[in-house]
Amino acid sequence: MELLRFLLLVTGCLRSNSAAGVGQCSLEEFTCTADGVHHSASINCVSLSAVCDGQPDCPNGADEQLDECGGAKPKSCSSSEFSCSNGQCVPHSWRCDHSRDCEDGSDEDNCSQNECEVNNGGCSHVCLDQPLGFVCDCPPGMQLVQDAHCEEVDPCLDADVCDQLCVQSTGSFTCGCEEGYLERSESGQCLATGDVAGLVFSSSAGIGWMSSSGSDPRKISDSTGAAGPLAASIANGALFWSNPEHTGVYRLSLADGDQTPAVLFEGIRGIVGLAVDWVHELLYWTSNHTRALHVSSLNGSEPHRTLITGLAKPAAVSVQPLLRLLFWADSGVSPRIERSSLDGTDRKALVTSIIRNPVSISLDIPRGLLYWADSGLHTISRIRYDGQHRKTVVESNGYLDEPFGLAVFEGRVYWSDQLTGSICSADKHNGRSLRVTQNTRTHSPAGLLIYHPLIQPTGVVLSPAEPDPDAVAAESNSPWILSLIVFLCILLAILLLCWRRSDTASSSLPSFGDTALKESQDPLVPSAYTHTQTDKDGICIDLSL
Repeated sequence: MELLRFLLLVTGCLRSNSAAGVGQCSLEEFTCTADGVHHSASINCVSLSAVCDGQPDCPNGADEQLDECGGAKPKSCSSSEFSCSNGQCVPHSWRCDHSRDCEDGSDEDNCSQNECEVNNGGCSHVCLDQPLGFVCDCPPGMQLVQDAHCEEVDPCLDADVCDQLCVQSTGSFTCGCEEGYLERSESGQCLATGDVAGLVFSSSAGIGWMSSSGSDPRKISDSTGAAGPLAASIANGALFWSNPEHTGVYRLSLADGDQTPAVLFEGIRGIVGLAVDWVHELLYWTSNHTRALHVSSLNGSEPHRTLITGLAKPAAVSVQPLLRLLFWADSGVSPRIERSSLDGTDRKALVTSIIRNPVSISLDIPRGLLYWADSGLHTISRIRYDGQHRKTVVESNGYLDEPFGLAVFEGRVYWSDQLTGSICSADKHNGRSLRVTQNTRTHSPAGLLIYHPLIQPTGVVLSPAEPDPDAVAAESNSPWILSLIVFLCILLAILLLCWRRSDTASSSLPSFGDTALKESQDPLVPSAYTHTQTDKDGICIDLSL
């Protein structure tokens, strides 16, 4: 590694000398080039530590194409991409389109073959071979996204005109609102009833509060070092926060008069994400020190447990307890957004492509959507809980350079930006109507949440939240126990029936010598004296003498 670093330093010096008169990078940086030629208008510098790490950082991937990178692990292409001979990845749809998209031109080689015969051409469903290349197609009721992937058609989400409920009929849409919201007749927006929603944010100066429109700002805690993730249990009137540089989680009761923060628990470093399960009274958090996702009780009375391990660089976490779903972001070498059940099982990746540095996530519970902010792409996007119907809502607008907190409420999405020291909001459907509700560089806001009862609705929970091993074992044995109980009940009923019949028969029989008839016996056919007896299996049988 030291030899590679020396070679890169020499390479950087030579490139810097050859680029005299144009912007230069420091000796601790690698200079990106375009076709081996420097352009002053497009000079780019990346850290030497990012060179030959298997992840292109230069716009043209020059940091991964050096001779010194011969031993580096090449980046693997996704199923919807074509792998060039030099390791470059390009969309499968660019293969054999008479345009050299790979730098080595390998995407235009062997174009007479049927590309659909290899991995179905990278298509998720239907691959159609063409005289020149191929195209991906979808079955009826599905649509093509990202050139190769099919997903179900959802007219309501495609139109994206309703804040919450949506019913589509013959090309038109009828919007509605969940219980607790009032629909505005002129715009169709869903506005929360009851108390005014509060916007709570953390910063190095403490915990701040303002209305969702930005009015009535005030400080609710002077706790220093609070510039980290925030979470709330609204029913309990409690706030939770942490700081990646501290070793614990703090709790603040908004119902108490002194509002003095208390330590919930200590001993965990690098906490970067917090989320409250308001139904089962649990606190979830992610730590970039343990590289894992953990859970504990809200009051800190029980020891925490580790649910998900092996994360590269965990970031935000969010929970939907009514559906028993847990979501988290990982901004490591292979950035992604994943979900699982509340107990960490049924793990599934939702977003793995066109994602660079997801730093925060938030749920739009009435619509069943997950929003995330990407500080690498400077965007806010959303996706359905099943990973379909992705849409970029807000693109780089000068206030998305270093997003941290994220929240969705009513018809808007809110976020904090640490570079500009701003708290902003925009239309959650299209990113329009940008509002900057706070703009101060003195104490940059970090964690952010909306404080309103409707943010944490109550309702029917699909299944129990985190069963322990003993509970799981009990559940697995319950069908056998139930079957045994049913069998014993049937057996008891049969014995009782046999006893009653035997008692009735003995009381109604004439003297020994008379004849008794069974119900099923033909009265015209004489028979001997009969009586009943129960066999060893409890079955009532007739014995004729």
